[in-house]
Amino acid sequence: MTKPVVVGVDGSASSLDAVGAASHEAAIRGAELRLVHAFGRSSSHLPAGGPPWNPAGSGVRELLDGTLAAAERRARAVAPQVGITRDVTVGEPLVVLEIASRTASLVVVGSRGLGAFSSLLLGSTSGHLAAHGRCPVLVVRGRPNPSGPVLLAVDDSPASEEAVRFAFTEASLRGADLAALHVCRTGSADVYDGPADPPFVTYDETHLREHAEGVLDAALAGPRARHPDVPVVRKPVAGRVRHTLIDASADAQLLVVGARGRGGFRGLLLGSVSQAVLHHAQCPVAVVRHRGEGSAAAEGGEGDHP
Repeated sequence: MTKPVVVGVDGSASSLDAVGAASHEAAIRGAELRLVHAFGRSSSHLPAGGPPWNPAGSGVRELLDGTLAAAERRARAVAPQVGITRDVTVGEPLVVLEIASRTASLVVVGSRGLGAFSSLLLGSTSGHLAAHGRCPVLVVRGRPNPSGPVLLAVDDSPASEEAVRFAFTEASLRGADLAALHVCRTGSADVYDGPADPPFVTYDETHLREHAEGVLDAALAGPRARHPDVPVVRKPVAGRVRHTLIDASADAQLLVVGARGRGGFRGLLLGSVSQAVLHHAQCPVAVVRHRGEGSAAAEGGEGDHP
């Protein structure tokens, strides 16, 4: 049986958008949808009338019923055939979602929320969920182009291998093209990546393109053979990673990135590039964690910078 799709629910508009996206993901996977609402232990996140350890308390029950009923209505409108379960628990949302990810095929969250969810994907919490989650995390944001490709950020790291497999599967399920993007960083890009970049930079364009083609060949060969139904567009690009990804996301229905990478994508979900993508990408972002990562990722490890 396919593992369920889990979505974090808090009653915000962003959360309802996440429920809609999660419903679609559950439908195309033939999976159950699990609506998860978590109460933080701080009473500031709850209405008056009930303690945080008593979800049946006065006021809290009404809040739950309204929040989860609205989420279920959104889910039914998108995918009426999908089975839905509700899960209400006490705990910090990040911890609850991390635990839920252990038995899920995908965790879906909005980019903004209410109460304990308000900083879910801002600052260090984004790196925490990406580093500790046991399945891919889909962050719903932007205005996706429903007819656009699944955009895949490719490098030559193990993290990228996981992302490539996920992106091919997602493109196949969606009936979409796959746009495989590798950003060739110039020699100056590791030093200059801001508005004060030098106006003239010299680099070997032929060498960069040959390297990019080699990275794409190695990354795409196996998954492409397993998914002959997915049209693939290769995009080797010389430039700066965050700007290139954000610009390319304007025409995509989904951006897929690995949780950790090397070269142009080093520290993608733990540093400034991750923040740029999660804050400014113009379509939803799927974060695929490399299953072989150890404690270094949990502790921040290398590369809290691009």
